[in-house]
Amino acid sequence: MAEFDIHKAMEVLEEEYPKWKEPVVTRMARRKRDPFKVLISCILSLRTQDKTTKEASQRLYALAETPQEMVNLSEEEIAQAIYPVGFYRNKARRIKEICRILLEEYGGEVPSDLDELLKLPGVGRKTANLVLTRGFNKPGICVDTHVHRICNRWGYVETKSPEETETILRQRLPSRYWLRINDLLVAFGQNVCRPISPLCSQCPLEDVCPKIGVDRFR
Repeated sequence: MAEFDIHKAMEVLEEEYPKWKEPVVTRMARRKRDPFKVLISCILSLRTQDKTTKEASQRLYALAETPQEMVNLSEEEIAQAIYPVGFYRNKARRIKEICRILLEEYGGEVPSDLDELLKLPGVGRKTANLVLTRGFNKPGICVDTHVHRICNRWGYVETKSPEETETILRQRLPSRYWLRINDLLVAFGQNVCRPISPLCSQCPLEDVCPKIGVDRFR
């Protein structure tokens, strides 16, 4: 099997991207690069649909837009604002805890270092990399389920977990694509290359994709 042409794939997806609905965290970061809002919205987005994340974020930021304002809210106020995001009570507790730590240990600022971000409760590599790339415009590779799934379908990686995919991409993926790959593949994965029965008949990469692991498609 010929090696997958990542350069062609990224070029084609850039051309197609304006046709697709943009991921909510990317859309919010595009309007104003605010690492704190990227961090909080990313936490809200976990196991939650984009529309729900957007509406919950807007309600929450109408009450508080900084760690200091957020920590002054009660957990119940945060929970009511973000409902019905997944695990909203746990997320309310976590948001308040993160804001306390930001104020006590980082002067109220979100750290711009990967290792420091990973020290925050509930912040994994996906969230930390998204804050770096979308919040600070710093190099990073944000690998969520879409990036992990699609890169394996392409045969560009052969991995078992998003963490392993990130490791391989840091070795293989040209650095000029690092900031963009998550935006492109999340939109592509939500709109075309879906987890179950992907829309291969509508895919702009159908002629070059080996469809590894795809049993059924439309």
